[in-house]
Amino acid sequence: MTSDILQKARDYEERFGAFIGESERPVFHYSTRIGWLNDPNGFSVYNGRYHLFHQYHPYSNQWGPMHWGHAASADMLHWEYLPASLAPDTEYDGAGCFSGSAVTLDDGRQLLLYTGVREEQQPDGSKKAYQTQCVAVGDGVNYEKYAFNPVLSGRDVPEGFSENDFRDPKIFRERDGSFGCVVGCRTDDESGAILYFRSEDGFRWDFVSVVDRSWNEYGKMWECPDLFELDGKAVLLTSPQDMSPIGLEFHNGNETLCVIGSMDEKNELQRESVQAIDYGIDFYAPQTLLTPDGRRVMIAWMQNWDTCTSHPSDAKWFGQMTLPRELIIRGGRLCQNPIRELDAMRGRRVSYENIPVSAETTLRGVYGRVLDMTVTVRPRSNGSYDLFRLKFAKGSQHYSSVSYRPAEQLLHLSRKMSGFNRDFVHDRRIIVADRAGEIKLRIILDRFSAEIFVNDGEQTLTMTYYTPLSADGISFEAHGDAVIDVEKYDVRA
Repeated sequence: MTSDILQKARDYEERFGAFIGESERPVFHYSTRIGWLNDPNGFSVYNGRYHLFHQYHPYSNQWGPMHWGHAASADMLHWEYLPASLAPDTEYDGAGCFSGSAVTLDDGRQLLLYTGVREEQQPDGSKKAYQTQCVAVGDGVNYEKYAFNPVLSGRDVPEGFSENDFRDPKIFRERDGSFGCVVGCRTDDESGAILYFRSEDGFRWDFVSVVDRSWNEYGKMWECPDLFELDGKAVLLTSPQDMSPIGLEFHNGNETLCVIGSMDEKNELQRESVQAIDYGIDFYAPQTLLTPDGRRVMIAWMQNWDTCTSHPSDAKWFGQMTLPRELIIRGGRLCQNPIRELDAMRGRRVSYENIPVSAETTLRGVYGRVLDMTVTVRPRSNGSYDLFRLKFAKGSQHYSSVSYRPAEQLLHLSRKMSGFNRDFVHDRRIIVADRAGEIKLRIILDRFSAEIFVNDGEQTLTMTYYTPLSADGISFEAHGDAVIDVEKYDVRA
C-alpha cells in the first residue's frame, strides 16, 4: 500500500518533472527526474531490464529527506523514469531512506535492502540519529516495507562498532544460493570498516566477519561498499570520508578506494593492492552489477560532497550518474572502460593521423559537447615534447583542459576556467604509466560532464561543469615535437 508521503512524492515528480526538456539534460547520462540526486542504489537486473534506484529529494535541487528515485533501461543508456519507490514514512526510516541495493528473490519478487534512519530526542534537547538496515519487496514498480523491519540494527554489530554510523548495505547472491551483504560501519578508533552478513532468505541475517578496515590509513567512515569477484580476485570498493592525501594516488576529502586481494577462510580480505577507483573531481559511491552476459559493470554518482553545493541556483534538477563502465583486472589494477552499448550511439566520425602539434590549433570537424573522442599523443621521430594540452568546452571566456607532461608522467585535469563562481576543488593531478612519451586519452563529453579514460582504462578522471553549451570548441597544443591521432564520434540521442 502506497503511503501518503510516497504518493505525494510520486505526484510531485509526475507533475513537475514533465517541465524539464530533453535539451536541458545530459544526452546519455542518467539524471534525476526532478530535484536532487546522489548515490546510486539498487543497480540490478530484474525481469529482463536494468534497474537503477538512487538517493532522491524531489522537492528541491538541494539535499533533503531521502527518498529512492527509480528508473529502468534495456541498455543502461536510455532510461525510463518509474515512480519513486521509497519514502521516509515509518518510525524506523522517518529521517530518511538511505543507500542500499537490490536482488531478486527465489519467488520472483525484487528485494530492496536499504538504510533506514530514525532520530531520537536526547536529554539535552539534541537529536541523535540511529541507522538500521531495512527491507522492502516488490514487483519492479511498487514495494512494500517488511513488517518486521529493521532486519539489522545496532544489536547485530560486533563490539567496538557503531550503531549510529552503520549504513549502505550491498546485497549479493552467494555461490550456494543464499544471500550475503556488506555494510559500512564506523569503528571505535573513529575510522571505517566493512562488515559482512549472511542470510538464507534475505530477511534474517547473521554477522560473519569484518572484511577489511581503515585503521585510520585510508580515511574515516567507509561508505557505500561493494564486494565481488572479478577475474579470479576478490574486489572491495568503498568510499572513504575525510581522506588525507597519499602522494597523487589519493586526495583530500571524500575519496574512493579499491582493494584487490583474496578472501581467506575467516571471510577476511587479504590485500594484494590498493588504488583509487577514479582520479577526477566528481565521482563517489560506485555500485556494480553483473550483466546477463557476465560483465561486471559499475556506475557512480558523478559528483562529490565537497563540490555539490555549487551549481546553478535556478536548476530544476541536480545530480547525474557516470557512464556505466565495464570492469576488468589488468596488470594487478582495476581497469574500466565505457560499456560497449555506447558504440551503438556513435554518429558522424572524423579521423586524423600523425598531425604535428605545436601552437594551439583546431581540427576541422573536431568540436562539440556530446562526443566520444580518442586522442593519442606521442613524440615525433627523434624528437620530444614537454607539454601537451587539450582544451574542451571552449568558448571566448571558458574552457576546461587535460594536459600531460611526459618527463614527469604527470596528467592534469582542470576546470578552473569553466565558469564556476567559487574557488574550490577545480584540479586533479595524477601519475600515469611511462610509455616513452605516448599517452592515449578517450574523452567522453555529455553537455555538462567529462569522463577521461587513460591508456585503455588504466585510470579514469571524471568531472562536471556548467560552461554555457555554446562553448563547444576543442583545441590542441604542445611544447616541443608532438604528433597526435584523433578519432572523434558525435554521440546521438
